[in-house]
Amino acid sequence: MNRTKVLEVIRQGQIGGGESHLSDLIELMDKTDYEPVCLSFTNGEMINRLQEMEIKCYVVETTKPFNLSILQRIIQIIKDENITIVHAHGTRAASNVLFPCLRLGLPLIYTVHGWSFHDDQKKVVYTLRKWSEKFICNFATRVICVSEGNAETGRKSFSFTNAVVIKNGINLHRFNLDRKSSLYKTDFEFSETDFIVGFVARCTKQKAPMDFLEATKRAHQIDNRVKGLFVGEGDMDADVDRFIADNHMEKYLFRSRFRTDIPDILPLMDVYCLPSLWEGLSIGLLEAMATGCSIVATPTDGTQEIIHHEHNGLIVPFNSPEAISSAIVRLLDDEPLRIKCQRNAADLIVKRFNAQNTADAVVDIYRNIFYKSPRVYE
Repeated sequence: MNRTKVLEVIRQGQIGGGESHLSDLIELMDKTDYEPVCLSFTNGEMINRLQEMEIKCYVVETTKPFNLSILQRIIQIIKDENITIVHAHGTRAASNVLFPCLRLGLPLIYTVHGWSFHDDQKKVVYTLRKWSEKFICNFATRVICVSEGNAETGRKSFSFTNAVVIKNGINLHRFNLDRKSSLYKTDFEFSETDFIVGFVARCTKQKAPMDFLEATKRAHQIDNRVKGLFVGEGDMDADVDRFIADNHMEKYLFRSRFRTDIPDILPLMDVYCLPSLWEGLSIGLLEAMATGCSIVATPTDGTQEIIHHEHNGLIVPFNSPEAISSAIVRLLDDEPLRIKCQRNAADLIVKRFNAQNTADAVVDIYRNIFYKSPRVYE
């Protein structure tokens, strides 16, 4: 019996939160009845990883949403592969496969990794993005939200009834307390007694990298054992480099661009800092918790659902480097609090955020949709 083919669609091939989610989903999903095929709109390490798993991958280069110029190319891929279900991960991906799905009468599953509209945007941008999300959700067969907060925002904004919450999980084989890192603090020019504060994320406005840098600078001024490890790249690279140079942070902060060895990087960090302005449910946050990092994070939708202040991490206000630096120093000085937060965070991940459970829940949706509307091409 032929397996049902699912087209897994993502906006980029580089490894980020959504891309890690997709990679784990494809690796862990039950492939007895379902065969994943990947479509990405840029190339990158995730594509390499999937190809090593012998997953067929397509790359159609574009950085634009609702790009009608690639519509026929996507339709042809769907026909050639005899795709039955399309699963889009993120807004950009969903926007570019929506019309092909409508044209071919295919079910579209849309996983929201955080809504693209936010209160800090200009009114015209906010309105346009909110309308775009509503348009996609109205035509999607099923919407998957990765946090209760994201689902509630969607319900208030669109009054949709086709949404389900499936929280992100992580691959516990790669991220766990028992993993022995192949790296040492000295590999990054730190001493083994330094207190390492880490940032691992795309270098974009959403992740607020400047807040991390300012907070690290302040914390280092209070206690020079505090050092920074910055891993990530993006459209704010020039701003980040300029801030580091202007404040002579290269003496106590190591900056690295994109890396593939995050499971070995995280165990070096005493604190993982996520000062994001918005999130669905950060994969990076879950990975850091599983690895035993102390957490300092802002109260985004997903984060405030899993981080309970002073129990398994510290919650700080948005746009407040001063509050972040105070939290860092507090965790340095209060070892019992730090250890408690680390243990409770890791325990929570093991109990509730296993990527295998996430993959099983997604496959259940595939199964339900397929038996309602199977698709066979002539």
